[in-house]
Amino acid sequence: MQPVFRFAPSPNGHLHLGHAYSALLNARMAAEIGGRFLIRIEDIDTLRCTDALVADCLDDLTWLGLRWEEPVLRQSTQFARYRAAAETLAARGLVFRCTCTRSDIQKAVGANSPRDPDGAILYPGTCRHRPVGEGPFALRLDSREALATLSGPLHWRETGEGAEQVISADPAIWGDVVLIRKEIPASYHLAVVLDDAMQGVTHVVRGRDLYAATAIHRLLQSLFGLSAPVYHHHTLILDEEGKKLSKSAVSTPLRQLRAEGMTAAEIRRRLGFG
Repeated sequence: MQPVFRFAPSPNGHLHLGHAYSALLNARMAAEIGGRFLIRIEDIDTLRCTDALVADCLDDLTWLGLRWEEPVLRQSTQFARYRAAAETLAARGLVFRCTCTRSDIQKAVGANSPRDPDGAILYPGTCRHRPVGEGPFALRLDSREALATLSGPLHWRETGEGAEQVISADPAIWGDVVLIRKEIPASYHLAVVLDDAMQGVTHVVRGRDLYAATAIHRLLQSLFGLSAPVYHHHTLILDEEGKKLSKSAVSTPLRQLRAEGMTAAEIRRRLGFG
């Protein structure tokens, strides 16, 4: 089977050097083993991920010299598929409706409660066994019921540190994750797992900041009966203060570097792809 790699940006802002590194690394690793290279637009947040930002994203990637297979999948076209997948879990008693706000969760557990790898307070299970009233609700995975379906421990194959390793996955550290959000008809965890499987992705190459998320992805893959790709979590590009580049921190976008006269070749050399 031909290997398949993908770069999957979320265009809720312009791409920066960290995105460029991940995209170039995916393309290089695919080329090295004769694999396919895909671009997927992760635009489930349709308010922030505008058509203009999507167009700028693809323009920046083209400017870098990247080429990929068409058509480009946009997650915003897949909401019905995500909902249907979540409903299959609901039919098995593995999902529950939740009306809690962040404020509700904070009040229920206090400031010193356990947190997930992203720093969010672990959901205390408030809505797990109670009727849901009026108003918007999210669909959460019932982690205790989901973990009870497993026939054994979960693992994943990791190549980000050099030689391939087998890593133990502990999905419990994420608690009852949201699969369908109140305001957005999907979540990152659900959409990425379903799309990687649908597109036949065999190698997931992404930043080290998503390393811990692999545990919940492996659980979802098991629940849906999906094969697990090989994972490669690469080091992050840091700014002058040693912090991760991010759109929320207003890291310098590629488009600004382009406007200031930096060439694609210079970007590639700066990132180690010269």
